Amino acid sequence: MTALVWFRRDLRVHDHPALQAALERHEEVVPVFCLDDRLLAGRHRSGSRTQFMLECLHDLDRALAQRGGRLVVRHGPPDLQLLDLAREVGAQAVHHTYDVSPFARRRAEAVYRALRGVGVEVHGHPGLTVADDVRAIATAQGQPYSVFTPFYRAWLAQPRRPVLGAPRRLGLPGVDPGQVPSLASLGLEQEVHDPMVGGETAGRRRLDAFLRSQVHRYADAHDALGEDRTSRLSPYLRFGCVSPRAIENRLTEGDGQTAFRRQLAWRDFYAQVLFHHPENAFSEFQARYRGTLEYREDEPAFEAWRYGRTGFPLVDAGMRQLLREGWMHNRARLVVGSFLTKDLGIDWRRGERWFMRLLIDGDEANNNGNWQWIASVGTDPQPVFRRIYNPALHMERHDPEGRYVRRHVPELGNVPDVYLREPWTMPEEVQRTVGCRIGVDYPAPLLDRSSARERALDRYRTAAARGA
Repeated sequence: MTALVWFRRDLRVHDHPALQAALERHEEVVPVFCLDDRLLAGRHRSGSRTQFMLECLHDLDRALAQRGGRLVVRHGPPDLQLLDLAREVGAQAVHHTYDVSPFARRRAEAVYRALRGVGVEVHGHPGLTVADDVRAIATAQGQPYSVFTPFYRAWLAQPRRPVLGAPRRLGLPGVDPGQVPSLASLGLEQEVHDPMVGGETAGRRRLDAFLRSQVHRYADAHDALGEDRTSRLSPYLRFGCVSPRAIENRLTEGDGQTAFRRQLAWRDFYAQVLFHHPENAFSEFQARYRGTLEYREDEPAFEAWRYGRTGFPLVDAGMRQLLREGWMHNRARLVVGSFLTKDLGIDWRRGERWFMRLLIDGDEANNNGNWQWIASVGTDPQPVFRRIYNPALHMERHDPEGRYVRRHVPELGNVPDVYLREPWTMPEEVQRTVGCRIGVDYPAPLLDRSSARERALDRYRTAAARGA
């Protein structure tokens, strides 16, 4: 009896329910990954994220090889490639980890149709979320949650499956495994300068370090931009290099562990929101803003935002970190998102697409949920004015010494602290002394925030009235 294990966003060998089930039920197991051009060249095309994924595949192949197996790599739609491979090895079943995004579900349905049509069973398993099935977490009335806090309470009460170890032995697949391609051979280029390294090995190492020395301070320090005390596990969670269930299982008691567990719950929350509302991938969750909220078309302003040239130091630091690392501190993500959607009045979908192009942790459910949250069109029930963030005040609270800004905006390196949050207030003589002339060495502010705030509130009031 032979089974395929179809890897997708679960690129690990530890705590892998689909892999474990296949090994328990079948004598021969063939691990396989399909490079799908619809993803590689689709609307979420990303050279930086693809490079991270390729590193994850190399690491997965090494882990399988250490256990006597290999990763079979095929290029093409999985419904066709898995069908061919199943025939080649005589597989009777395919095991995979189920996903929630609209495209992932369509791909899985195509695989089910193709394989079941020739008598091959297909089995889905948990593994991408902490709770086994976030799709089934519902209110007392049987409805999906649309607000995080009640979801979180229900999520905490969900039963948890045991954490699984890695398999000790695997067999060779008995077919040509192929090879993991290079980024260039896929027609893509690396777009960021200093990304994290992909793979389960790197992810587990980062997790160990975080739990050993950082998590106990997470509640108080995760917003400290200058200290950068976040876990940076998001890319490894996005590709399943580390198991969210296994992470939660290692969390003990304490404020830091509780705060970090809550962040894992946010991932599960957005997964269930996208599952129940697949239209969120293209439109606002709140019906009153669909087709009623007017967005500005301002290409120069959008370009200034994309490349960190808005004249607002914290916004520019966040956007330049994205360009450099393919990652951005979560507090900075909120500030830059608020600036684009509220201050500039530009469509949140444009920001979402830019993030998905560069983020190595770009995950549709989380990225979409967070962009709709900060744009005040998603599941967040708070009034619009609560999500209009002042970059200078956020810098005062979360980067008071300017370490984050100076790290990513070096032309502000010598600006005195008193002027760093709003460098356009520097007297000309100070600008000359520190070598940072506003409008020459660093951009003048793109807009007046007070006026922009009033325009934003008016736009949302008008839209809500139209959608009432």
